[in-house]
Amino acid sequence: MKILAISGSARGASTNTALLNALPSVGSPDHEIIVFQGVSDLPVFSPDLEAHPLPEKVQLFTKLIQEADGIIISSPEYVRAIPGGLKNAIDWLVSRDELIAKPIALMHASHRGDDMLKQLRLVLSTVSERFSEDIFLKFELMKHTPLEISEILELPENKISLVNYLREFSEYCGASQPLAAE
Repeated sequence: MKILAISGSARGASTNTALLNALPSVGSPDHEIIVFQGVSDLPVFSPDLEAHPLPEKVQLFTKLIQEADGIIISSPEYVRAIPGGLKNAIDWLVSRDELIAKPIALMHASHRGDDMLKQLRLVLSTVSERFSEDIFLKFELMKHTPLEISEILELPENKISLVNYLREFSEYCGASQPLAAE
């Protein structure tokens, strides 16, 4: 199972990216988990740029989305909202069909961010019929370095939470696709 883990942060030492980077170590042998931390590399979305060919970085991003069996997103909150880079990445997918039936779930690396999570849930439930609000994992990792986060996530109780989260998400990804309206 191929899982694309998207960090909504443009920051090099992002807690959300560090959280996502812990996933491959707890995945089962049949998991291939790719952490994408390039939302800041995508050009600003414009319908004028949707003509073929798409910008090269957008082509790579949409290919990763298309090849994934499921998507996990972890993002910071900026000024009580979705960071511009993540919203821009989602905007690139709105008029395309890669995201529509793609299973999506969220993780979060902070004790705060409820306003952003609410907005992100609304956006994702609008663009994907397979977004799951119920599959969610949150850790309070803010103010820790990536190395400290790695150590925190290696603690047995946290590792179990990560394993259970991945198992639940994998089962959701493997669930039969919703039937199209007849």
